This record gives sequence, structure tokens and C-alpha cells, in this order.
Amino acid sequence: MYEILITYREQLLYSLAVLIILMVIQFAMKKAANKVGKRSEINITRTRLMFKYINILILLIAAFLLAFAWGVGLTDLSLIFSSVFAVIGVALFAIWSILSNITSGIIMFFSFPYKIGDTIKIHDKDLPIEAEIEDIKAFHLHLRTAEGELITYPNNLILQKAVSLIATERRHDDGKESL
Repeated sequence: MYEILITYREQLLYSLAVLIILMVIQFAMKKAANKVGKRSEINITRTRLMFKYINILILLIAAFLLAFAWGVGLTDLSLIFSSVFAVIGVALFAIWSILSNITSGIIMFFSFPYKIGDTIKIHDKDLPIEAEIEDIKAFHLHLRTAEGELITYPNNLILQKAVSLIATERRHDDGKESL
């Protein structure tokens, strides 16, 4: 065991440093997302969704840096990542709307002016909708009409259409109305 520690001392120290630095960056990013969520009165479930995106980003960066530390060459890493991204790119091109909705969900987390409980009107010439926002998910909004109909509306479309605020009903995470 001691021989292994001596032989791979540099790689182990580099790996430890990378993990500590990435944990600090992850903590800072989650803290910032949490602060934005609280300041903008964003539902905690949407903030947790951002935490998942942060975890995935940190995991990808860690995999790249640790592979580099343990002797995988830059050309090998570039070949692996380009192959993986080529496959992912083809898959995402085939289902581009999913990527578009996820990206829209991230944008909506930081700059969407409407909250859960607000009644909005979507100005669409083909299908105008007036409904209350029940939930904001990664891919779509859950809207409830006055007739009780549940509508799932894609995030990418909500950013492309004109939307009016009809009524505001601010709620906390426990569902109780705030004054």
C-alpha cells in the first residue's frame, strides 16, 4: 500500500486538489442559485432542479480533469469527448426540442417574471390560454384553466409567446398564502 502511495503521489495529490476545488466551486454555485431562488421567490423544487444541473456540470469537469491527471493524454481525451459529444449531438439533434425546453427551463429559473400561483394569459392566435401556473418543471409548465383543465405548456414556447399577468397570488413552499 505504501509503495502505491509513493508511486502515484503526484496523481493522488492532484486528484485530491481537483476534488476539493470542485467541491468549493459546487458549493459556491449552489449557494448562488439558492440566493437567486430566494431573492426571486422561486419554488424550492425549481432550485433543486438547478442543483442537479450544477452537479452534472461539476461531474463532467471532474471526469475530464481526473482523466488528465491519471495519464490519459490530451489527444485521447479529445478523441473520447469528441466521440461522446458527437453521439450526444446526433441524439439531441433528433430530439432538439428536449434540449430547447431544458435550456428554456434554466433561463426561466433566472429571469421568468411569473411565479407559481399567478394567473397568466398566453397570447397565441391559434390557441389563447388564460390559466393559473400550478408548477414549473424542467420541460414544461403546468397550467390550470378556470374550467379545471390541466395544460402542459412547453418551456420553449412560453419564452416565444407574449404573456400577460392577469392576477398574482404569492405562495410559499408550504402552499399557504402570504400577505
